[in-house]
Amino acid sequence: MPPFPTIPALHAAYAAGEDPRAILAEVYRRVADADDPGIFLALVPEPEAAAALAALGPFDPASKPLWGIPFAVKDNVDVAGMATTAACPDFAYTATETAHAVEKLLAAGAILVGKTNLDQFATGLVGVRTPYPVPRNAIDPAYVPGGSSSGSAVAVARGLVAFALGTDTAGSGRVPAALNNVVGLKPSLGSVSTRGMVPACRTLDTLSVFAGTVADADAAFRIMAGYDLADAYSRRLPLPAPSAIPPGLRLGVPDAQGLDFAGDALSEAAFAASLSDLEALVGAARPVDFAPMFSTARLLYTGPWVAERYQAIRDEIETRPEILHPTTRAVIENAKGFSAADAFGGLYRLAELRRAADAVWDAVDVLVVPTFPRPRTVADLAADPIGPNSELGTYTNFVNLLDWCALAVPGRFRADGFPAGVTLLAPRGRDGLIAAIGARLHAASGVPIGASAVPVPEAVAPKGPQGDAIELAVVGAHLSGLALNGELTGLGARFLRAVSTAPDYRFYALPGGPPHRPGLLRVAAGTGTAIETEVWALPPEAFGRFVSTIPSPLGVGTLRLSDGTAPKGFLVEAEGVVGAEEIGRYGGWRGFLARAAG
Repeated sequence: MPPFPTIPALHAAYAAGEDPRAILAEVYRRVADADDPGIFLALVPEPEAAAALAALGPFDPASKPLWGIPFAVKDNVDVAGMATTAACPDFAYTATETAHAVEKLLAAGAILVGKTNLDQFATGLVGVRTPYPVPRNAIDPAYVPGGSSSGSAVAVARGLVAFALGTDTAGSGRVPAALNNVVGLKPSLGSVSTRGMVPACRTLDTLSVFAGTVADADAAFRIMAGYDLADAYSRRLPLPAPSAIPPGLRLGVPDAQGLDFAGDALSEAAFAASLSDLEALVGAARPVDFAPMFSTARLLYTGPWVAERYQAIRDEIETRPEILHPTTRAVIENAKGFSAADAFGGLYRLAELRRAADAVWDAVDVLVVPTFPRPRTVADLAADPIGPNSELGTYTNFVNLLDWCALAVPGRFRADGFPAGVTLLAPRGRDGLIAAIGARLHAASGVPIGASAVPVPEAVAPKGPQGDAIELAVVGAHLSGLALNGELTGLGARFLRAVSTAPDYRFYALPGGPPHRPGLLRVAAGTGTAIETEVWALPPEAFGRFVSTIPSPLGVGTLRLSDGTAPKGFLVEAEGVVGAEEIGRYGGWRGFLARAAG
């Protein structure tokens, strides 16, 4: 078995002839030798797991992309025939159906090993609010493992499974990832069905993925993703795969008032080092006012949303409150102080804050934040069960309320050797973009995977449009980082490459605007200028919607590019350039805009 069980490493071992049964036996041996009774609350009996493996038939990663991959599931997610406890023994029930997302993973060939510990009813970011033994942080047991998905993060960090499912309402899929030096993928809300999951806040919950690498987390996510008619909160969202990084990508970071490390110089220095790595990949970050985000975060526990947690376990808290963990009970009983009118007031306030927070996407494409201000110790939580938990959620609590996607990525370690990861944030549906950036950042950080000594593999972006997607070359305001790029990304477009045209075009700034528009006019071969383009891939239906909005005198034709490809792209009618300025000497629209700005 590989030292760390990534999906590619396991599949390479199977392809080389290693016995899958021996690898599965090694998984169970590692679990037994982990000497941490807090990680798993229940294991699938090894003979049952072996039977599931045998039922897959010969090694076939083409039809079953997770063939033979061991994984775990947080114990607030149903698996038929197993108890779901949500870390509350008196709440436990035996599930009769398997959660929709887990079914999809099993159908893809993944092998379930067991169910993992959590902060009770997924209420907490610390991982110690459980009546069972607390999972030990995989890097340093003096620190909390993070919650609520504590067992899932530790199981991955220790190499017991390739990936594990968590849940994320306020940061439960991100904080434990960072504290254990693994990847935590928090998808766009509604992209993965939550049918079969014990709710925390039904309107904000999502399943999340812990993995050793971004590629593995993304692979599991894309198998789970998809519209589920039986889940009232499922949504049809564009989910383009990871891509190359667009050359005009705009990065944002909290301004000086928005960066808070609670006085911890080691965490501050580690974040600065990771930010430097990221800026080397995508360019300098712009400071962003985080006041609307922090105001949104305060709504989650000090506002009426705590009543959603109350509703999720209403029968238990009203009839058997003594079965709850004392801290969990204290947090959720705060809901009794809110009225129905307060709930509507909270919704109105959230709408205002969303409008203010979403304005950030006019200036940047991706935000980077610390995943947490500083790590907290088990002793800290024994002294104060509430304060450190709130602090850990500083950069996570607002994300689901704002309907953004997120990816927690390990970054440069602190000077004391403890991890201090970062989180990438983007608007919903841009999961592929932050995965593309996150994979490169993780590889650049120079840290190992989890608690192992295994280095992070180099990130490799998929090439080509994939499937039936259509390539589209853009030359103007639809370029990355410019005013109309959101029209592409909002339709699920995926950046492929930056390339110039063949020298067969004249390039014009058309009259009118704003927005100001360029025109690309085909001329005799070799008598024009090479013009910079970006090539994006769009699903066919999205391509049709996009081109239907193109105004005269522009249209879509087939372009000749210098790399020999011939994607669809914008062209202008000859009549449309009458009176227009020819701007081919600037090499492209960005060059022209720079001249105009100067």
